[in-house]
Amino acid sequence: MSATRPEPVAPASAQPRPFLPFTRPFVDEATIAGVADVLRSGQLTTGPQARALEAKLSEHCGGRPVRVFNSGTCTMEIALRIAGVGPGHEVITTPLTWVATSNVVLEVGARPVFVDIDPVTRNIDLNRLEAAITPATRAIIPVDLAGLPVDRDRLYAIARRHNLRVVEDAAQSYGSLWQGKKIGAFGDFVSFSFHPNKNVTTIEGGALVLNDEREAKLAEQYRLQGVVRTGFDGMEVELVGGKFNLTDVAARVGLGQLAHLDEFNAKRRELARHYFELFGRPENQDLGLRLPVPDFTQSNWHMFQVILPEERLTIRRAEVMAQLHAAGIGSGVHYPAIHLFALYRRLGWKPGDFPQAEYAGRNILTIPLFPAMTRADAERVVTALAAILRRHRKA
Repeated sequence: MSATRPEPVAPASAQPRPFLPFTRPFVDEATIAGVADVLRSGQLTTGPQARALEAKLSEHCGGRPVRVFNSGTCTMEIALRIAGVGPGHEVITTPLTWVATSNVVLEVGARPVFVDIDPVTRNIDLNRLEAAITPATRAIIPVDLAGLPVDRDRLYAIARRHNLRVVEDAAQSYGSLWQGKKIGAFGDFVSFSFHPNKNVTTIEGGALVLNDEREAKLAEQYRLQGVVRTGFDGMEVELVGGKFNLTDVAARVGLGQLAHLDEFNAKRRELARHYFELFGRPENQDLGLRLPVPDFTQSNWHMFQVILPEERLTIRRAEVMAQLHAAGIGSGVHYPAIHLFALYRRLGWKPGDFPQAEYAGRNILTIPLFPAMTRADAERVVTALAAILRRHRKA
């Protein structure tokens, strides 16, 4: 009887490589075991784990009061409510952010007012901000896009001059710094998100940094139906709240993540540096891409975003993304310009109102960046993207 021939094996270089998403959270085994302990405890909703997470976050934020919530969206809404923002008021923000940033303004009955972005930082253009302030303006919501902080010195100087509250949308900048100070350790309201694509996650969740215990108590009321409890059976409701509390299961994930924050962000910085090296090679300098600000002291490198040169390409962003996907590489869009969504067009905005945000909104592309990536992964991304751009360059 003849021996069965073994099937031919493709060389290692020909083996299909695993799909590389644009982000992927890492949860260690100790955290998974800790979640199992919480599940066994029977204390699943807000309890000791949530309080422990608040204490850790407060420590990170210089001892300021911090309350945790089930999203980084409700945190901004609650901050606006605590600040007394409501019908007849205006809140200034950027059109280049996740739509939640302006939706919360509508949620409290106020009107969002957009200011175009700085094309270099991609954050709100502080040179244009004061021109948008009117007697109805009550607050500013700046956004740290991709983790790069807005200039806090200039921002707060403007806010003080016009007696405005600031609700920092720091959803993307937990672990970022401004002039050596941690985002959240100073300023007015600071809202963090712990969505799975953030630098640390609670699966879903967020936190609000407040100024004093009075605001913290108000935040607790807004977090859970406006309820205030006293003694064994006392209950009072003084305001309309929501159902925004964070579970202990989610909080335990967050506690495990915080232990890795510095490690995660150091790896993100390393990968971002490597991207700059790769895009800076002579063969890639003709791609026409706009790269982010190369800030390695303040940004947490939540995302690495390039802006495609639409005027030099025969295809649009969606086709670039499709070809990256076919090559086994994920990408994302963060974000379309808010004022061009139907909801906001009905409120009076139109194409051409904010040209810098519109160009970025059409062409911004988030490429993979997360701690489990390797330098070889970054090289794979740049090689694939460069090949696509060269193939579809206008003659």
